[in-house]
Amino acid sequence: MDLTQGTQYEKNDRAKKMMLWFGIVSLLMAFAGWTSAYIVSSTREDWLRDLELPSSFFVSTAVIIISSLTYFFAKKAIKENRRSTCTNLLWATLALGIVFIVLQFQGFSEMVAQGYYFTGPTSNIKMSYVFLIAAVHIVHVAAGIISLLVVLYNQIKAKYTPERMLGISLGATFWHFLDLLWVYLMLFMLLVK
Repeated sequence: MDLTQGTQYEKNDRAKKMMLWFGIVSLLMAFAGWTSAYIVSSTREDWLRDLELPSSFFVSTAVIIISSLTYFFAKKAIKENRRSTCTNLLWATLALGIVFIVLQFQGFSEMVAQGYYFTGPTSNIKMSYVFLIAAVHIVHVAAGIISLLVVLYNQIKAKYTPERMLGISLGATFWHFLDLLWVYLMLFMLLVK
């Protein structure tokens, strides 16, 4: 397919999709670097092998999976021209995204209560990685929430139709990516001792 063909609208859509995928690939590379460093560091003598992740991290994982489902059904609803259902599901996704972030900070509090800190004399390299990986993911979820707010605003302004729904599609793709990334990170931190 020749990317120079099509209407200006189609060209803009392709460009926006391509920018999103470039962003996702760059995020994958960054997290691949951190998880690789985590693996290399796991050979250190001071590596904490019996770490249990905070229970809030597990609850937040369920929350972000549910939020991905609500975003999926919101997109499906706009395809079927069910505007109010879409709006309600987007609001639910937003609430779940905020709950996810709150639970992540609660997980940080649990780690601190166990005596683990990001840096300092009582820190541990493994815990520093856990803090770093979770914190960077939170930053990206915050970006996803900003994106979701834009989508929600456009939805309320009736800018999406079954034929014109690029914004909601891009937002959903990014949100699903964040969901899958967190599930991967949780499995990674559970399995790489």
